Amino acid sequence: MKTRITKLLGIEYPIICGGMFQVGRAELAAAVSEAGGLGIITSATQGTPELLRQEIRKVKSLTKKPFAVNLSLFPSQTPIPNKEFIQVMIEEDVRIVETSGRSPEPFMPMFKENNFKVIHKVVGPKYAKTAERVGVDAVTVVGNETGGHPGMSDVGTLVALPRVVDSVDIPVIAGGGFADGRGLISALALGAEGVLMGTRFMATKESPIHDHVKDWMLEADETNTIIVQRNIGSPSRVALNEVSKEVERLEKEGATIEQLLPLITGKRAKSVYFEGNVDGGLMSCGQSVGLIKEIPSVNELIQQMISEAKKSLGFIQERMNSEEIVR
Repeated sequence: MKTRITKLLGIEYPIICGGMFQVGRAELAAAVSEAGGLGIITSATQGTPELLRQEIRKVKSLTKKPFAVNLSLFPSQTPIPNKEFIQVMIEEDVRIVETSGRSPEPFMPMFKENNFKVIHKVVGPKYAKTAERVGVDAVTVVGNETGGHPGMSDVGTLVALPRVVDSVDIPVIAGGGFADGRGLISALALGAEGVLMGTRFMATKESPIHDHVKDWMLEADETNTIIVQRNIGSPSRVALNEVSKEVERLEKEGATIEQLLPLITGKRAKSVYFEGNVDGGLMSCGQSVGLIKEIPSVNELIQQMISEAKKSLGFIQERMNSEEIVR
């Protein structure tokens, strides 16, 4: 399981817990890193540079292994002081950053001057090439299956991943639809050097979300998600619930962002994640929810994935060597 990504990030397994708004907190990130993957806390979740500093220190109290901070470059109603977040990372000696949204180019001089490893999230080869040109160290390509923001193209990971792999020389991480060892092996076979999972890590013991939501995830299948917010240019795959159905209805009627804001606000999402009100707001959720059948610890999940990946590889080799198939 050694790849350019494990070497670049100093981790044992090529498995990354993607930066998730509200969910990307210290306990989950530390558990992923401690289990051999890369955990990520989200700066936007913390809200201020000093709160980010506190969360970084909390991660460090739980693990001595590498972890990252997600820096959201998406347009925001409330401008986030990204340079201040970066300065906190520098002061706290965190040198792995995941960027998402717009191009990280304005921040690359600051990253390079301070020896950051930069992973940028993209949705296709055009954006991957730009990210490589501006100097990022790796890209994560997310297909249409992904929870959160899959981009506007509606292209699935099965096609998007090899397209991006063929377009750049830097390491590529695969995101969108991954939840087990079979997915890990398939991603590696398609040229990725690691996988990024969000939805699957939400359904673990260390995840901070409410047990009611985890129970919903166990019962859900791959059809229980929906993409909303296309009308405002920010498509997002979320759990299918009463709020997302209402957002979809309003968008079909041509609703403006001002009309949608009361439904899509992050304050409503908190009632889902932390109060267990499954119909209380929008909750990012990928189609891989259909592959979730249990709530393991993070360490159990990663060990299961590695074991299953090896079994899957053995099964493929066995099939390839079968005399019956050869004939």
